Amino acid sequence: MQLEKLINVSDLKKHFPVSSMFFARKAGVVRAVDGVSFSIGKGKTLGLVGESGCGKTTTGRTVLRLIEPTSGTIEFDGQDITTIPEKELRLFRSKMQIVFQDPYSSLNPRWTIRNIVGEPLSLHGIAHGEEVTERIAEVLNVVGLSPDFINRYPHEFSGGQRQRIAIARALILKPWFLVLDEPASALDVSVQAQILNLLKKLQSEFDLTYLFISHDLSVIRFMSNDVAVMYLGKVVEYAPKEAIFTSPRHPYTQALLSAIPIPDPERRGRKRIILPGTPPNPASPPSGCRFHTRCPAYIGEICKSREPELLAVDGGHYVACHLFS
Repeated sequence: MQLEKLINVSDLKKHFPVSSMFFARKAGVVRAVDGVSFSIGKGKTLGLVGESGCGKTTTGRTVLRLIEPTSGTIEFDGQDITTIPEKELRLFRSKMQIVFQDPYSSLNPRWTIRNIVGEPLSLHGIAHGEEVTERIAEVLNVVGLSPDFINRYPHEFSGGQRQRIAIARALILKPWFLVLDEPASALDVSVQAQILNLLKKLQSEFDLTYLFISHDLSVIRFMSNDVAVMYLGKVVEYAPKEAIFTSPRHPYTQALLSAIPIPDPERRGRKRIILPGTPPNPASPPSGCRFHTRCPAYIGEICKSREPELLAVDGGHYVACHLFS
């Protein structure tokens, strides 16, 4: 039986204009997201991984239309939400939420937890009065916080507690889909584990669908069912989690995996792949394969002249590399 898809993203692009210093003329575009496609099954997690600046966060925010896409389609539960007007999009907002990376800056320091967590209920006209208080108390319990915290302010909590508050705010409308943008990377390691386990528990209890964004491959392996690897605005490899971690095909994915620390001294002889240089400027990406300027498997002129397509090399395993075209 084919898995039912909740999210279908096709050829998604987000280009930001770059202005010159004179007369504010458009001097070019930053191709932050440049033709990304993926699907996420109901109740499943897609891990989106890559270096800083590769377009992960922009992808997540564009999928929710917090940032308007330049082109492409975004289907949510079978309906294209890419071009529907804001009034109609509001009907979908309660089903799609986001948890940001930094719990210190994502919560209004002047609001109590009642205001922060309860605001979505008021905005959508879902609950009023005592019902709001009851819903807030219920969701605080779900994320492991006491309802007695309802009248406190964010500065009275630790980083892990603040992230639980942010998760409660995302859950208050009973969404189907969450974009989790590095939700544990700003926390201590022991607290990270608590938050990740909480997210797994919530997914199991409420059949949530996640787009999990991270640069940490160990976290991606723990959280994800499928993994998409991004480089300079494009997905270069897409496969089930175990295929990515046991038999990576793209040279960039292989380099990322070689950088994962191994705590076992007997296994430290693994060869580390050091990529030369730094990622190119997304405002002027290289021609052909965008990775060819740093690729240890560079095979010649075809890499510079022709952009590789994301092609199936195995069941459910897709790679954008001329080695497999």
